[in-house]
Amino acid sequence: MCLNGEIQLSGGVEMVTSDERTMALLSHILCIVVGILAPLIIWLIKKDQSQYVAEHAKESLNFQISILIYSFISGLLTMVLIGFILLPAVGVFMVVFAIIATIKANNGEMYRYPLTIRLVK
Repeated sequence: MCLNGEIQLSGGVEMVTSDERTMALLSHILCIVVGILAPLIIWLIKKDQSQYVAEHAKESLNFQISILIYSFISGLLTMVLIGFILLPAVGVFMVVFAIIATIKANNGEMYRYPLTIRLVK
């Protein structure tokens, strides 16, 4: 860790500022409250300013799109009762992995969500 609050990524080339870590962290944690809107707005605003924030916001956006798809399928499956188990499981899955991603973003690390369909490249 450097004196001015910047941290060095694994390659040692890119420095991540405290503001970038905060924006990356917000792109993950705000999803619990506002869903897909937070990473979409952060990605659209910061994609040309910070590669670190853009990558985190894009990963979070892809995860939220995947969660919407999984929730829709689970909702359809409520007709055969299995959806009543899957819907809460998808919600818990989303919250747990959003918190893990938030911690990783705050530490200056990149994080890839599991079971994510990467539609936004």
